Amino acid sequence: MQALIAWPSRAETWTAPQLGFELDYSCNLSTRRSRRKKMWGLSFPVCYGTTAGVLLLSSSKSGQIGGEAFSSSPKFGFRCGSLSGYSKLRLAGNCELKKGSYGSSFVLAWALEEQAIGNDIILEESRTQHELLGKCENKDVGELVVEGIRAGGDNDDNEVDATSRGGNWEQKNENVDVRALALSLQFAKTADDVEEVLKDKGNLPLQVFSSMIRGFGRDKLMDSAFAVVEWLKRRNEETDGIITPNLFIFNSLLGAVKQSKQFGDMDKVLADMTQEGVEPNVVTYNTIMAIYVEQGLSTMALDVLEEIQKKGLIPSSVTYSTALVAYQRMQDGIGALEFFVEFREKYRNGDICKVAEEDWESEFLKLESFTKRVCYQVMRRWLVRDDNLSTNVLKLLVKMDNAGVQLGRAEHERLLWACTREEHYNVAKELYSRIRERHSEISISVCNHVIWVMGKAKKWWAALEIYEDMLDKGPKPNNMSYELVVSHFNVLLTAARKKGIWRWGVRLLNKMEEKGLKPRSKEWNAVLVACSKAAETSAAVQIFKRMVEQGQKPTILSYGALLSALEKGKLYDEARQVWEHMIKLGVKPNLYAYTIMASVFSGQGKFNLVETIVQEMVTAGIEPTVVTYNAIISGCARNDSSSVDAYDWFYRMKAHNIPPNNVTYEMMIEALAKEGKPRLAYELYLRAQNQGIRLSSKAYDIVVQSSVVSGATFDLKLLGARPPSHKKENVQDRKSST
Repeated sequence: MQALIAWPSRAETWTAPQLGFELDYSCNLSTRRSRRKKMWGLSFPVCYGTTAGVLLLSSSKSGQIGGEAFSSSPKFGFRCGSLSGYSKLRLAGNCELKKGSYGSSFVLAWALEEQAIGNDIILEESRTQHELLGKCENKDVGELVVEGIRAGGDNDDNEVDATSRGGNWEQKNENVDVRALALSLQFAKTADDVEEVLKDKGNLPLQVFSSMIRGFGRDKLMDSAFAVVEWLKRRNEETDGIITPNLFIFNSLLGAVKQSKQFGDMDKVLADMTQEGVEPNVVTYNTIMAIYVEQGLSTMALDVLEEIQKKGLIPSSVTYSTALVAYQRMQDGIGALEFFVEFREKYRNGDICKVAEEDWESEFLKLESFTKRVCYQVMRRWLVRDDNLSTNVLKLLVKMDNAGVQLGRAEHERLLWACTREEHYNVAKELYSRIRERHSEISISVCNHVIWVMGKAKKWWAALEIYEDMLDKGPKPNNMSYELVVSHFNVLLTAARKKGIWRWGVRLLNKMEEKGLKPRSKEWNAVLVACSKAAETSAAVQIFKRMVEQGQKPTILSYGALLSALEKGKLYDEARQVWEHMIKLGVKPNLYAYTIMASVFSGQGKFNLVETIVQEMVTAGIEPTVVTYNAIISGCARNDSSSVDAYDWFYRMKAHNIPPNNVTYEMMIEALAKEGKPRLAYELYLRAQNQGIRLSSKAYDIVVQSSVVSGATFDLKLLGARPPSHKKENVQDRKSST
């Protein structure tokens, strides 16, 4: 449906205190093949008629004229706009005016915000429409006919019937094809080019030029737009002021500057208005504000708002919404909130309703909703920035609560999704608590995300609290919830395993079972290793039994941890039984398991079985390492075996090109000292020093003490100074060697 609205000329006495296109209407036409589309931009949602239809527009003598609308063309960028304003409308067919769900004050703001946020803006079809009070009234005054176009494009007419009863138009009963006229002017650069096309057209209505100017702006044909205005200036002299560029023409030109993004032409338009004696109205200032906002000059846009008030003009709803967008561009959510609170006070005191002629009851609700949107956008931007602005987010949330401007569940959940870093955990927890307290439902995916954020921030118990809420209050945890919580337990159990905190590991297992989380082999093994490191043999046996009872099949890691615990508890026979049971079940030993059994047999003094284990290792393709030989030598030292056995394995490892490390030398020194061979221990200590191997203070003390006890006479000064006692370093050395 193509539509035009008659603009008044200077010769007429019509008034327009506010920009007409700031009101939003849509038409429902009774046609067989009609469809409705919603467009976002400076024009508003209207009906696109797919069959030929006729729209009749009439105005009273003192009526206030609304904004223009544009025709749709595949070749030229005119779009079908809205029919808006304060004039009475007569519609052919059952035409009903409705006010859009987002209304007049937000079309400009949403258009700006869409560019500011990018993909963050989700354009949605509104399910509800607020109907405008009253319906179309029929008036037989000044009718203007605009004909539609068929969907298939078989009707190219976009015509205006100049049958006005009160106009000064020369041509009567003839139609103006606006689209064809615009196409013929799209390459015009000067007023002479326009004159060449329009010289035989007579005095056309000004709304034709207004529509074409805005269309040129959409297609970035600003040369053509300025050429049309210059031609109108020329016609002003020729027609003695009957055809002249008035306020609406200049507002259309200023809007075209904004849409074409040729912002440098704004000063030129304003200068032309001053030269022609045209005073700007609030619509002019609204467009200037929008241009500043798009240029990133939000502070200057807010200065324009102050200028509007100083000049005594009445700010419209578009003015306030554009100011909110300026705060949004500056990422000043607190400023936007304070701006709305100030506006709300004026509204409640009646200061706005008394002076303005808009439906402020509806506009107030829309501005409040838009303020929430702006605050949400700012907080989301804060969360995705590299620097940590979590405190700002929490502060703005509190201020919104104090102001009574609270976000809904959807906004809270979207902000939660923006929490992705460790430092966001406090914001995520606050948002989660708000959703739980203020809303009856919460998305399971949101709960899972909060659990993930808590885990990333190492707040594992907080993550477990979320999981407990899901069990108690809903929604029921899914597989993702289970995996996330179990992964957090794994982190804790891994820490317990590394530090040997076996009691903590057992409590974690109990907690998992208490919350319905079934520990898997990984979790059981972590606790088994913790028990093994702490030499808690009985605890390791109990955990192993519980693991089997819960239906978990022990792995080689499980058996290795149990064997290690038994070996440290000197339960050699039990260790051998576990080994034989493991082999019977077909579990293949690894290097760790072979090493433990070599240590077990060495501790028992059964070196023939040690030989057997080493041969089985080689047969299985597992070569003994320095750790294996250290375990055997250590077994000799613990079992008070002959130092000959320890020396035998010491030279074997050298024969296999396995260099001894500090643990090897310390175990050998301990074995030699126990057997009363202090000189050999002394010589071995010196050999390690010569090889650059740093031994512990314990080895130094053993050498000195054994020499004193035996009364040996050798120079202890060659041993050097006693190494410092660094327990952590010694533990780390042993860990690295094993």
